[in-house]
Amino acid sequence: MTKILKIGLAGLGTVGAGVVRLLRDNAELIRARAGRPIEIVAVSARDRSRARGISLSGLKWCSDPLELAADPAVDVVVELIGGANGPARALVEAALDAGKPVVTANKALLAEHGAALASHAEVQHASLRFEAAVAGGIPVIKALREGLAANRIISVAGILNGTCNYILSRMQSEKLDFASVLTDAQQHGYAESDPSLDIDGIDAAHKLALLAAIAFGQVVDFAGVHVEGIRRISQLDIGFADALGYRIKLLGIARETKIGIETRVHPAMVPLKSPLAHVNGVFNAVVAEADHCGSLFLQGRGAGAGPTASAVVADLIDVAQGRDVPVFGAPIASLGARPSATMDKHRGSYYLRLMVVDQPGVIADVAAVLRDHDISLESMLQQGRSPSEAVPVVLVTHDTQEAFMRAALVELAMLDSVVEPPTLIRIEPS
Repeated sequence: MTKILKIGLAGLGTVGAGVVRLLRDNAELIRARAGRPIEIVAVSARDRSRARGISLSGLKWCSDPLELAADPAVDVVVELIGGANGPARALVEAALDAGKPVVTANKALLAEHGAALASHAEVQHASLRFEAAVAGGIPVIKALREGLAANRIISVAGILNGTCNYILSRMQSEKLDFASVLTDAQQHGYAESDPSLDIDGIDAAHKLALLAAIAFGQVVDFAGVHVEGIRRISQLDIGFADALGYRIKLLGIARETKIGIETRVHPAMVPLKSPLAHVNGVFNAVVAEADHCGSLFLQGRGAGAGPTASAVVADLIDVAQGRDVPVFGAPIASLGARPSATMDKHRGSYYLRLMVVDQPGVIADVAAVLRDHDISLESMLQQGRSPSEAVPVVLVTHDTQEAFMRAALVELAMLDSVVEPPTLIRIEPS
């Protein structure tokens, strides 16, 4: 009989329980595709008594996850604890020390310690796989690292956080404000009680750092990612985006420039003709541009028990078959370390919304500030007239440098006629 691949699983939350369920439900199919059975033999979690909707009968329970790394009955360690440090990092390092393959969904761990862990895996000749760390069930890691291995990647961009996409989609379709949609998302389990990692863009930045490392053959550089979230997006901006032919999405964008690797996460105006404009709800999507095969568009559920467990088990099947590739697509010694392109050097067009006192001379004052910073306008929108309260004025610029826009924003905010901090959203080409 073909030898069983025995799994030690740390973390029995939504995804961990999903992995147990998937391995049992599709056991025969997985066995056929892996060439041998894959079975969980030991588990570890904080609360043994918690109801998870799965039976743990017959499985060894480890109160300390590090026991999984030391257990001779465990062939592969699956880490689903989460967090960049603490037990998750200790377990992955211990498993690699023991020469055991590791499968993880932990984007924070890899974004912050990916280079060290990849080097560790190489020294120990142990596989480290993380398809589930980015975009749930979408096989984007495999697509970039293996499917496009012969191509030079030009850019990678995508919707990498389902919580933010759900909030922005409902704001657009139902004309709701940010706060009310966030509260509803928390009540339905689409957002955490503390949603900061999602709505402030950190979760998407972790994922983008990993995609950029693979796409451009670079050491992971999370510190080089420019990060903005969606807290300041208002229903007013959603409406103006509609009028201008855009949708607002939180995007992660990575591309190679003459001055370095540009990696940025921020709200963006996406043209309606772009496929990303029509990715709604909790779905994720990634667009990769490659020199010989052109544009590749991948879309699917970016989180949840089923999609993420699917990616974890796909990695386990690769381990079972003995497939191994360098963690980030090339040996760690051959990865580059090009500098990050700082955001002030970014060039593009911008949406700028000002809330102004409706009086003569306001537009002239605004235009003078933009002129002094070498910023030219493509169009202007003003809706409503009111001598007693502020009215919105929306300006769309031609391509300019981020540093010029930032300097202009400081001066615009100081104008007596501008009564709120200006809102700036970058416009992405289709």
